[in-house]
Amino acid sequence: MNIVFPYRTLAGDIGFEVTSAKLDGRALPLTMISRDQRAVALHEAERSRWDEARLDIKATLPEKELAGGPWGDVVCLAVLTESVTNARTVARLAPGGGSWSGSLVFARDAHHVRAALTVVVVATVDGEAGRLIGTAEEAWTVELNERVPARKQELNIHEVDFRSGRPEWLQQFQDAPWVVEPSGDMPTVHLNSGFEGLTEFLGGGGTPAEKAVRGMLAAQIATEAWTAMFHAAVGDLEWDDEGTPQWPAGWKDGVLRSMLPDVLPELSASDALLEIHLRRTEGGWQELQPRIQYAAARRAKAARNIGNGLRAMSRVAEGD
Repeated sequence: MNIVFPYRTLAGDIGFEVTSAKLDGRALPLTMISRDQRAVALHEAERSRWDEARLDIKATLPEKELAGGPWGDVVCLAVLTESVTNARTVARLAPGGGSWSGSLVFARDAHHVRAALTVVVVATVDGEAGRLIGTAEEAWTVELNERVPARKQELNIHEVDFRSGRPEWLQQFQDAPWVVEPSGDMPTVHLNSGFEGLTEFLGGGGTPAEKAVRGMLAAQIATEAWTAMFHAAVGDLEWDDEGTPQWPAGWKDGVLRSMLPDVLPELSASDALLEIHLRRTEGGWQELQPRIQYAAARRAKAARNIGNGLRAMSRVAEGD
């Protein structure tokens, strides 16, 4: 059985940032908010205990597309979730000055370690209110026990000669430049140091053209890693007595929540998880493979890296 919602969604990008943060009314230093890392750190050495946090958020939407589309009663929402505690806090953002802004307030007791912050857009479509028409491409991380706003590493990178290294099962892949192992507490990309020139090239400097090509190669590795992680997360889904799939824990939760909006953009997160389960058990799984590949490529920023690489090589060719 396939769930289909035949309505138009936003094609343009939705972006957002956290502009400031407060703990119990006291402003945090801006150094605890990182745009580059898309992260907020809420732990201060001199103020380790707090009751309530406030995040000020500004979002940008594709306004021209919204104005010309078939959507009514458009609402922009900031959503903070943490799978470990099953906490969910929603705040409505208001339009003004070319952006949408507002504040999201949440209690410390509702969270444990790390929460995910995103922005969604809902609207009335074909007379039905509350339909999801867009989600921010990149979520932010809210770290409750960290002092530095940095994302936790999503992958282990392990350099090893597949011919004689450990773990021993890698020896059967001696001709492969890398292998992705999507298991354990954190997935691992095993880079084959026995593959001539690979690790030296990935870790080296070089000309702008060489750096661009390195970006293309890194994007390819990351795309394969995201694809493997998605399949591993889906393969380990559990469900309750009524057949409803349950969100997994750890990195698998993050992978699914990050990729499902691109795999099944017309569905909410919960409906997308159910649809994935139904596709695997009742048919239609193969039809999703291009969408999974597309979602993985977006996470790996493959289009940008390939574009940069092609332009760099074109400039080299013109110089010749």
